[in-house]
Amino acid sequence: MARFICGADRHQVTLLPNRLDDYVSEDNPVRVVDLFVDELDLTALGFASMMPAATGRPGYHPATLLKLYLYGYLNQVTSSRRLEREAGRNVELMWLTGRLAPDFKTIADFRRDNGPAIQAACRQFVVLRRQLGLLAGGAVALDGSRFKAVNTRDCNFTPAAVRRRIEQIEAGIARYLAALDTADRQEDEVAHVRKVRIAERLDALRTRMRELQAMETLVEAAPDRQISLTDPDARAMATRGKGTGMVGYNVQAVIDTEHHLIVAHEVTNVGHDRTQLVHMSRQGQVATGHEALSVLADRGYFSGEEILACDQAGIAVTLPKPLTSGAKAEGRFGKQDFVYEAEADTYRCPAGEQLPYRYTNVEGGLTLRRYWTTACHGCALKARCTPAKERRVTRWEHEAVLEAVQRRLDADPHAMRTRRQTVEHVFGTLKGWMGATHFRTRRLKNVATEMSLQVLAYNLKRVLAILRVEPLLTTLRA
Repeated sequence: MARFICGADRHQVTLLPNRLDDYVSEDNPVRVVDLFVDELDLTALGFASMMPAATGRPGYHPATLLKLYLYGYLNQVTSSRRLEREAGRNVELMWLTGRLAPDFKTIADFRRDNGPAIQAACRQFVVLRRQLGLLAGGAVALDGSRFKAVNTRDCNFTPAAVRRRIEQIEAGIARYLAALDTADRQEDEVAHVRKVRIAERLDALRTRMRELQAMETLVEAAPDRQISLTDPDARAMATRGKGTGMVGYNVQAVIDTEHHLIVAHEVTNVGHDRTQLVHMSRQGQVATGHEALSVLADRGYFSGEEILACDQAGIAVTLPKPLTSGAKAEGRFGKQDFVYEAEADTYRCPAGEQLPYRYTNVEGGLTLRRYWTTACHGCALKARCTPAKERRVTRWEHEAVLEAVQRRLDADPHAMRTRRQTVEHVFGTLKGWMGATHFRTRRLKNVATEMSLQVLAYNLKRVLAILRVEPLLTTLRA
């Protein structure tokens, strides 16, 4: 008896060969991919080339290429060249595409030409999840994360970056000129060779200086005073660590707090989140079907106008307010230490004095009410309150909406922990799948398509983990 398990002889002839379907088990996720794409109305979603060619060689059906891409993103195979190789050797892909193996150019062109339709297919899967009852909670978390683009920091130019590089080149030119003076005082052959090398480097630096001066003019004329050479739509994104900024995109995501499924997403090249609260919350409202949606966000989204618009749309936002005043840091009372008394329309200070309403003015389009008292001069707590003549408090006309946000945060002290537990691992998983370089495509519209495929693959994996394959297949068939 053999000591090891022996495989079949590769030269063995079989009378009745196995079917390709025998190599794909009934609980294989590839069957979900096949059935999901078959159930989509590709024409309504906007996929191109739905009509066969009148002459010439027929093209591939969009369903075949969509299945190929979805399978690839599920298995972290996102390159069109790798997908071409897998289609010719992967048994699951042979089963999925009917042994078709499109060339890499055809595969890449499909993703480029059908961006809006692929994004619509991603939204269609959200509709399916809602029908499955996986979005019944009505509570979501909102966050944004920076993803690297196909553009290095050296190929991104801002006014500050150009000035910094010009200063570095000026310092380099001064250093080489000093070295050239030193070499001139020497007459040996080594000094002559050194002078030639230094002169070449000086010419290179002067050429680079002229290029940067020309780029400085272009940057100043750009609409947002920023230019990226490799990916024109990519922008410099600030990060927390000093010197760790990247050039990329800001990916916004609305995520269900119960099952951690991505409800809505969008790719932007705006480096901050302050203007995204209303836009993304409304997308989450539409996707979940909950008019009274509860949204958890971090302080990067805090904006009075955005919070007011959410409140008017029936969206309850919970997020902390950033401390923009330096009073607390300097050991003085902050605005939160003053209690507003609505009936009297006054503020009560920590010393117990009333700060009555004085006047109203408009700043930056906001109607602001001013409050202060003349009793500050003889107050024993004045040193801990204000270095000015009297402490003045400003109240926005819709300040009650912001106070409601703070009350919701106080009532749920674990809200921010829930937000972190919901969103952080989702972005970490996506970045892990995408690798160190993150995006592979260029331009915002192509990057948005690539992100939609990643999100669709992520959501499909989450649903498979929750429901398993057979129940999901049963629902799709129904």
